[in-house]
Amino acid sequence: MTRVTRAVPPAQPHPTLAGTTVNTLKIVVVGGFGVGKTTMVRSVSEIRPLHTEEVMSRAGRSLDDTTRVRKKSDTTVAFDFGRITIDENSVLYLFGAPGQERFWFLWDRVFAGTLGAVVLVDTRCLDDAGYAIDRLEHNGTPFIVAVNDFGGPFHSDEQIREALALGPEVPLMEFDARDHSSSKFVLLALIEHMHALSLPHKD
Repeated sequence: MTRVTRAVPPAQPHPTLAGTTVNTLKIVVVGGFGVGKTTMVRSVSEIRPLHTEEVMSRAGRSLDDTTRVRKKSDTTVAFDFGRITIDENSVLYLFGAPGQERFWFLWDRVFAGTLGAVVLVDTRCLDDAGYAIDRLEHNGTPFIVAVNDFGGPFHSDEQIREALALGPEVPLMEFDARDHSSSKFVLLALIEHMHALSLPHKD
């Protein structure tokens, strides 16, 4: 597993979109409830991210499994949105999808026009990533798997791949969603994976 260590985040600028921008890439961040999707979008976006977090109600807590995230007070109810400039001609739009099953009906709209995805995983609940992976594979959407470090039990690459039924062609890495550099490295890895898949294969 590629391991991305935490670094001191640089000051993030808030640039306007360049007038020369002609290429846009849409990427989604998916995964189970409370695995760090909103945190990743916040940490890596060059603009103040748009988010649709609401305070978790008592009724919501009765529907969602909050065993791992007892201190979590807010939850995404639609999507998160951030932006990253790749160069003067290209920009990446980043969407974070809600993880709870009751919000999965929103995924079709969030996924529309998506070129690739990052599936976030918490080793304390590997099974929670299964639905996202199934949807991406069904849609033929390129994706990588990024293990967010919550200090949970250690799992080897082989154990994670077996639990998620991942083929060897799917990149697997570990990162810290709170860290700008770490999250950016994950997105670059996805772009490289998408590029590799687009190259013609030799017989």
